[in-house]
Amino acid sequence: MLFLKQNRKTLYSIFFTFFLAACSNGGGSNGSLGILALLGGSPELPAEWTWISGRAFDTVGGGYGIGVYGTKGIADPANFPGGRQDAMQWIDSSNHLWLFGGTGRDPGTGFGRLNDLWKFDGTNWTWVKGSNTVNSAGAYGTKGVADPGNDPGARIGGTTWVDSSGNLWLFGGCGNINSGECFSDLWKFDGTNWTWVAGPNTKDTNGVYGTMGLANSANFPGGRQGAAGWIDSSDNVWIFGANAGRAETGSFPSTLNDLWKFDGTNWTWVAGPKTLGNPGDGNRGTINVSAASNLPSSRGKSVYWIDSANNLWLFGGASFDGNWNDLWKFDGTNWTWVGGSSTPDEAGVYGKKNIASSNNIIGARSSAIGGKLPNGRIWVFGGFGVDSTNNSGQLNDLWILDGKKWIWKGGTNLVNQAGNFGTKGEAGTGYYPGGRNGSNGWADSKGNIWIFGGQGLDANGNNEFQNDLWKVRP
Repeated sequence: MLFLKQNRKTLYSIFFTFFLAACSNGGGSNGSLGILALLGGSPELPAEWTWISGRAFDTVGGGYGIGVYGTKGIADPANFPGGRQDAMQWIDSSNHLWLFGGTGRDPGTGFGRLNDLWKFDGTNWTWVKGSNTVNSAGAYGTKGVADPGNDPGARIGGTTWVDSSGNLWLFGGCGNINSGECFSDLWKFDGTNWTWVAGPNTKDTNGVYGTMGLANSANFPGGRQGAAGWIDSSDNVWIFGANAGRAETGSFPSTLNDLWKFDGTNWTWVAGPKTLGNPGDGNRGTINVSAASNLPSSRGKSVYWIDSANNLWLFGGASFDGNWNDLWKFDGTNWTWVGGSSTPDEAGVYGKKNIASSNNIIGARSSAIGGKLPNGRIWVFGGFGVDSTNNSGQLNDLWILDGKKWIWKGGTNLVNQAGNFGTKGEAGTGYYPGGRNGSNGWADSKGNIWIFGGQGLDANGNNEFQNDLWKVRP
């Protein structure tokens, strides 16, 4: 004890010297993570963010979010889509990012629903098909026949997937949710032309459910937006719920919690009611216990992914009751409530950035983006939800689920924060987009996350329709 008292300053000096050396190793942040590991944490490297294209803020009065279309079919460094929210997206086997429609601005002064199709090849944007003016009607052609003149009409919140042959698929969406203009049409894009595959070519259509569990050529889900969608290893498509949709009866869209399967030819109503949602609907059951009576509450604008065993996963979303942070699994027969809160609007518990902990809680949210990474982990970014101080607003936090625990990987733990863009093309661990909802998100085969647009805050804190593109190495 006498030695410790006499040499306390020396011991502190040795520890502080070691701390500085560790922190300086690897550029600072990695060294700090090394110290955290010594202190008992489970640290990961911080995410790297790169602002790739689009605007950080409005530099010309009246020009906010205006796209540059260029020539249809021609890639150009000057091209980029206009600011938008609730667009639809795909990623192909070549890691090209595809973007369709949404609510936003055309290259003039128009504001409304869009039906433009874009491709980003990793360097440049190309305007591929569709109109460069808002609120364009669809051109359906003949059902089942591809044609250069075909185009889906302007819409928001459709459900998308890519099949094993590389075709891009689009179901539904709404032209104007406030007047009930929702679609139940099914489209396929083969890389050159659109084909109207199934469903009516009119809007405001109620669903035709038929008999639960039986495929029928007359069946189709009612018009809807914000539905979750998956494609399994047999190219069966699964659709769940909506934040605005039509059931078997009723004249105005509401939330839904019905589950459908499309086998390439016919639709099958698999589970859930054929009626509109209500507050407190669904049946949570017991956590981690599968049961035929289990059912997520009616909702839309969730995050969803499918695992290697063809289990369908659903996280969060918006319902009558609020926003959710519950996690669900459908095993092909039954739903299981796997995690998250049994009450809506749960606040986030962020813990330490880049450190997994069983105490971490991802806050409730809807209109977020996310999915599965090549390594099997799950990512979620932003949306409209609840932060660490129990305030609701637009989020810009990046989370990773490592299979058991959530990890706060980037962004801030507060709502309505301006972005920190840095220099275009420069990677940095301290950069991030502003808080936003209704963005588009992709994960490529190299493990990069890509984020585009949405409604949210720019670098100056202005809340607008954004058109910035980011690459994130999580």
